[in-house]
Amino acid sequence: MPSLAVPGATLHYELQGSGPLLLISQSGEGDADRTMDLVPHLTDTFTVLTYDRRGLSRSRPEQPGRTTSLAEHADDVHRLLAAVTDEPALMLGCSLGAVIGLHVAAEHPGQLAALVAHEPVAPRLLPDAADRKRHEAELVELQHTFREEGLPAAVREAARVLGIDTSGKDSEPGLTPQPMSERRRANFAYFIEHDFSAILQDTLDPAAVAASTTRILPAVGATTPSTVFDVACAHALADLVGSEIRVFPGGHNGNTSHPRAYAERLRAVLTAR
Repeated sequence: MPSLAVPGATLHYELQGSGPLLLISQSGEGDADRTMDLVPHLTDTFTVLTYDRRGLSRSRPEQPGRTTSLAEHADDVHRLLAAVTDEPALMLGCSLGAVIGLHVAAEHPGQLAALVAHEPVAPRLLPDAADRKRHEAELVELQHTFREEGLPAAVREAARVLGIDTSGKDSEPGLTPQPMSERRRANFAYFIEHDFSAILQDTLDPAAVAASTTRILPAVGATTPSTVFDVACAHALADLVGSEIRVFPGGHNGNTSHPRAYAERLRAVLTAR
């Protein structure tokens, strides 16, 4: 499998399909393998680029105990795109991946023709300071739960905070859920311990996002509760960039629970003018 050396790490990535380049930056513990059900429904239209975010699975940082900032994650994406194409790419960013995409759009706008930002976990997008502090406190409490009660309790609480349906009842028929393997558990632990800290320390500049030449397309899941943090961030982003909200099948993790329908909707959103 191909890899790319970047400052402080080596990134694992995969390319499949043909057509315009579409980078997928997954949510949470999601590495390149978390897109295995989605990608086959896109490769007839796009060359799909997936990767393991730094600190997950096969993308190993040189300093494993150090928190990677979201700006550094965005620099990884910048370097990855530069390594595989010299044309503006399309990007799907989910949750944390959407925040990474917003950094790229703000700092390297020429690299992205369009970004679908699905429920970005980005407190800095919220215009009300009290809302920002309340949701940042939720992330701090999730880290506390992880450290005091362990991963299962933290995952359950994260699902509640982000409005994620963990029952599987809403998934597409015939879909086999990916098991909670040792690798996924390790990725979840890294996500909560390090990436939550990166969100809390984020430096995303909303003004730079608003000024970006990238076509930014905010999105939410059809079944994500309207009251949760990530939906509020998506609506704040829509107000910021003057765009309508696109609704996708499923909830916060619709790209994994509804891969066929999600791919069809993504294709329609990216090709619409």
